[in-house]
Amino acid sequence: MSEAGGRGCGSPIPQRARWSLVAATAAFCLVSATSVWTAGAEPMSREEKQKLGNQVLEMFDHAYGNYMEHAYPADELMPLTCRGRVRGQEPSRGDVDDALGKFSLTLIDSLDTLVVLNKTKEFEDAVRKVLRDVNLDNDVVVSVFETNIRVLGGLLGGHSLAIMLKEKGEYMQWYNDELLQMAKQLGYKLLPAFNTTSGLPYPRINLKFGIRKPEARTGTETDTCTACAGTLILEFAALSRFTGATIFEEYARKALDFLWEKRQRSSNLVGVTINIHTGDWVRKDSGVGAGIDSYYEYLLKAYVLLGDDSFLERFNTHYDAIMRYISQPPLLLDVHIHKPMLNARTWMDALLAFFPGLQVLKGDIRPAIETHEMLYQVIKKHNFLPEAFTTDFRVHWAQHPLRPEFAESTYFLYKATGDPYYLEVGKTLIENLNKYARVPCGFAAMKDVRTGSHEDRMDSFFLAEMFKYLYLLFADKEDIIFDIEDYIFTTEAHLLPLWLSTTNQSISKKNTTSEYTELDDSNFDWTCPNTQILFPNDPLYAQSIREPLKNVVDKSCPRGIIRVEESFRSGAKPPLRARDFMATNPEHLEILKKMGAASSIDAEDGLRFMQEMIELSSQQQKEQQLPPRAVQIVSHPFFGRVVLTAGPAQFGLDLSKHKETRGFVASSKPYNGCSELTNPEAVMGKIALIQRGQCMFAEKARNIQNAGAIGGIVIDDNEGSSSDTAPLFQMAGDGKDTDDIKIPMLFLFSKEGSIILDAIREYEEVEVLLSDKAKDRDPEMENEEQPSSENDSQNQSGEQISSSSQEVDLVDQESSEENSLNSHPESLSLANMDNAASISPSEQTSNPTENHETTNLNGECTDLDNQLQEQSETEEDSNPNVSWGKKVQPIDSILADWNEDIEAFEMMEKDEL
Repeated sequence: MSEAGGRGCGSPIPQRARWSLVAATAAFCLVSATSVWTAGAEPMSREEKQKLGNQVLEMFDHAYGNYMEHAYPADELMPLTCRGRVRGQEPSRGDVDDALGKFSLTLIDSLDTLVVLNKTKEFEDAVRKVLRDVNLDNDVVVSVFETNIRVLGGLLGGHSLAIMLKEKGEYMQWYNDELLQMAKQLGYKLLPAFNTTSGLPYPRINLKFGIRKPEARTGTETDTCTACAGTLILEFAALSRFTGATIFEEYARKALDFLWEKRQRSSNLVGVTINIHTGDWVRKDSGVGAGIDSYYEYLLKAYVLLGDDSFLERFNTHYDAIMRYISQPPLLLDVHIHKPMLNARTWMDALLAFFPGLQVLKGDIRPAIETHEMLYQVIKKHNFLPEAFTTDFRVHWAQHPLRPEFAESTYFLYKATGDPYYLEVGKTLIENLNKYARVPCGFAAMKDVRTGSHEDRMDSFFLAEMFKYLYLLFADKEDIIFDIEDYIFTTEAHLLPLWLSTTNQSISKKNTTSEYTELDDSNFDWTCPNTQILFPNDPLYAQSIREPLKNVVDKSCPRGIIRVEESFRSGAKPPLRARDFMATNPEHLEILKKMGAASSIDAEDGLRFMQEMIELSSQQQKEQQLPPRAVQIVSHPFFGRVVLTAGPAQFGLDLSKHKETRGFVASSKPYNGCSELTNPEAVMGKIALIQRGQCMFAEKARNIQNAGAIGGIVIDDNEGSSSDTAPLFQMAGDGKDTDDIKIPMLFLFSKEGSIILDAIREYEEVEVLLSDKAKDRDPEMENEEQPSSENDSQNQSGEQISSSSQEVDLVDQESSEENSLNSHPESLSLANMDNAASISPSEQTSNPTENHETTNLNGECTDLDNQLQEQSETEEDSNPNVSWGKKVQPIDSILADWNEDIEAFEMMEKDEL
């Protein structure tokens, strides 16, 4: 494992020693723990590990091969429509597209993955293609952060392994640092972004015209995220060490120095976004997920790669604050940097899944195991990790773009512990990817983990990271053609050699902008973690940590358990929670009046209560709305691999309460379904396709039901409409009794519907499954489609469906996330005509049936109903329309005093991943 720090396991290093050979000669001690602990689970045989490793190779071939066949030289593959995503030729997805620069992103991001997976000939061919085809001088505005970690990191990782292969004497003998020269060219193109008084870079830059020029179309931004400015040092320092041009490392260090100086001094935390000109924190909440994550990662890894003590001290200072305020095992909750005991939100985002891996590198194993296990339980519930989920493990943002962070942490935990449990976790990840994300032209991101619907998206990081970590998880040392311990992983999993620490050391290791003149020895651990301390003699140590968390997702124990227990032990009364509040309880009203007035503790309780009230209100609105449904194409050659997001109906068969409906589809005549069907024999026993418009939804349903249809799919008549650019429909009735409608009805926008219509034109017989969630695929059909060997994967793509002529909804993740947070839309009524305004259920709907629970002092979960009134009574009493009596101060007047705090929370709710 390449990023634990130290020399000589268990051997103290003199406190004032200057680590002249720190990273180049580092012995990474946690690896030795593998021999300490192998009894936590049944060991996996060498044969099974090889089988899983080969399966990862075949999966990579499927993804990479389809990218090269259907998308290259485009930046990314659109796996549902089997074509490349080219910036400007597809509808804009907002900030997500800032990663695309018309520079064959996926190919560059995959370079060092090819070598890790022993595909050296493919690597040599890929390098030649990059040198021949890739242009870095495009008139396109790109993200500085994404271009750095994906493209600059990809070029440097490719160069690192190219010179390694050249030294071995078999491959790349022609190579003469061409990738490094491209990296240097790109580095100079990024430098104008640093032209600010603070040294923090602009978030975007035009590759051709730079910053501020009229042609650049950028340079007016004032804010950037902490991770965006603080995740440059590895790539920029490596570029300086490789080339001898010190300017890159100097600029990256200056940005890191500025962020360190601007930390909140009392809490030692940093905010999420910062003004690049003034250094003021724009968003003052702090966590370890989106917006901050890789800033912490790069502080520790910069110490390992560069041997600069100041980076380690900064990391340790931040880490102490994280464990003091943000870590609430097994949760990691955002807090306010000025009031770190106050949670800033009650949900977590998927990007924090990297943190257990970073804790392993730090040597703090117990909390790493706890958080990783919690995340694994969420994955087992939803098959993938939702983009965000609440502290009681409900889905907050339902998308999953095939992120690799959890696989990364799984790999590092296995390397640190040797516990075969983590091999089983990796096996689950492989099975879920093949079962739910694999499509004929690659792997498709999940649009909604609850329904299993897909997005036409396969990000480059999926090939750069996911397959790398999964292969390394199952590989033995002899399976890799080079020593992985000689390299450090960047945040994009690109490999940089540790010998860079002793190369071109023209940058002073002493940070002249820091307040430190002498290092604070109390904040250093100068020895490698002692494996006997990390893993006591009990070989079941990790299992004993995981066991209490096995049912944490199902039981939904309350957030902040530790803090609640501490308040009980101190004799203090637990604070009033929004879920417990009853407007008719005089004691509750008295507590409300005191909040914010009596003490700072009361003020914090008041802020937390208001935040919970806002989220509870939003949740109750969402629970009144129907979640999206799924249309899954199960016939040949799809076999359930294509899942379309569908809008529900307020009438007909409720698919969440009844068995799914499966049948072949047939178009109705007339197509609008507004009169008695003239082709009843065609729709008898089938699922009828009807077009939106000209009459009510319920009338369409009755007409196809009378013709013998077993279900109906209404396809939008607005050409080009998509669920990614418009809120999902919830089809309303006609204002009359609709109990006579017994068949299920679902709504598809035009682009989703066109996939079914195109399939009918090509295959005639098309069978679909209407359900509340995508179902498991038929194993026999899967076996028919699954390639028998790695070599078959390339042939398979030609045999599988080529759906390049099909249209599909294009993902607008940024806008969908923004919509889910910026507003809490109430249900809109459809007028009696079906082409009236649509009802817009949030894609982040949570399960309304989960029970609230609390924890007693013994740590046992007990139903909240045993301590308070029934939940239904609580919700009824919380209704603002309930009369409280003349002597009680109106709640509106109390809440009016907190408008400023409410606005602050709402501002935080506008943030995106």
